[in-house]
Formats: sequence, structure tokens, C-alpha cells
Amino acid sequence: MQELEKIKKEIPIHETLLIGSLLAMAAGSLDAYTYLLHGEVFAGLQTGNLILFGIHLIHPDNVGVSRYLIAILAFMLGTILIRLFQEKFDHSRRPGIHQSFVIGWEIICMLIVALFASVLSDRAASALLSIAAAAQLQEFNRLKGAPFTSLMMTGNIRTFAASILEGLMLKDHKAINKCRDIATIIGSFIVGAALVSLLSGVLGDQTIFVSIVFLLFALICILIKTKKN
Repeated sequence: MQELEKIKKEIPIHETLLIGSLLAMAAGSLDAYTYLLHGEVFAGLQTGNLILFGIHLIHPDNVGVSRYLIAILAFMLGTILIRLFQEKFDHSRRPGIHQSFVIGWEIICMLIVALFASVLSDRAASALLSIAAAAQLQEFNRLKGAPFTSLMMTGNIRTFAASILEGLMLKDHKAINKCRDIATIIGSFIVGAALVSLLSGVLGDQTIFVSIVFLLFALICILIKTKKN
């Protein structure tokens, strides 16, 4: 029991299930937001954008094909920016501070879209939000020490299915716990998307605040834990 408690204490706050779930809700709501309100483009799910890009590319008029390409290139830019940030600053010296900066960066991108929604084109809005999504994927890539993504659920669904098999057939308790964790992440992603779908008809462009709220909660949790340490 004491060994289990020791392991729990050693998990960095940004790798906990709570933060992972909040990030998944933010990611699900963000993709739903850009798809429903900004030209059927995904902010984080670039596989979806590549598929839609390919579909529209073969149409004779190529209507809207640039919106997917812009989102993909913006996502690449966001990844490069955060990667440069990671190279410049040592994560190990101030744990939690780097993650707080990245979440703050995401929130700023989202606030720009919220404040200037009336003048920003769909392409500009989706580009800014793709930059934000890329930052999240680049910085938050582990859950309790294991590989993790809050943006794309394909890998999580595979892990969930494998964990079910290992847990039930092999009686692997670690696999059962992982199954619960991944199920929580997938459920959180769905909840985020569902909330945006529910509220978008009422709030319109300001529905982006759903994602901002989830990120603010994550930021507060990380800052509180960092201050205690």
C-alpha cells in the first residue's frame, strides 16, 4: 500500500488523470468548435483534415481546399514553436512551469478568436486554434508515465481494447487500471465535443469559452501543485 502511495506521489501533476481528462475535454470541444463553426475544419485532428483535403482536392472546382491546408500548416507551425521553446528551456528545473506556459499560450490563441470572431475569417480562426492544439499535443504526451495523446483518440481506443483483453483474460490489474484511465479520457473527449454541439446554437462563436474553461481548470490545478512544491 505504501509503495502504491509512493508511486502516486511521484506522478507529475501534468501527467495525472485529472489533467489528462481536462485536456481531452478541451481538445474534443475545440475540434467540435472549428468543425461546426469555422468551415468544417479540425483544429487538432489533422488526419481528418488530410482526408477532407484529399476529398476536396479531386473536385473540379477545389472549393475550400485551402482551409484544410492552412490548418495543417498552422499545426506544423505550432509544433515547431513549442519544440523550440522546449529546446531553449530546461523542463527539469521548474516542473509545472513549462506546462503552465503552454496552457496559457493555448488560452491566448483561443481568446483572440473569441474577441475578434466578428472580423476573423474561418481560415484565420482555424489556423490560430490549430497552433493551440499543436502546442497541447507537443507538451502533454504522457499519462502516468505512459504515452498519451489528448487530441486523437485512435491510439487511445486501441489501448483501451488491448487493456480490456489483458485485464479480463490475463487478470492483469495494471491493465484494468489503464482501461479505466483510457475510458475516462475517451469519455472526456466525447463530453467536450457534445457540450460544444449543445451550446453552439446559442453561443455561436463564443462557444470557444467551453475549451477555455477546461484549460483554465487544468492551469489552476498545475499552478496550485507547483506552488506547493
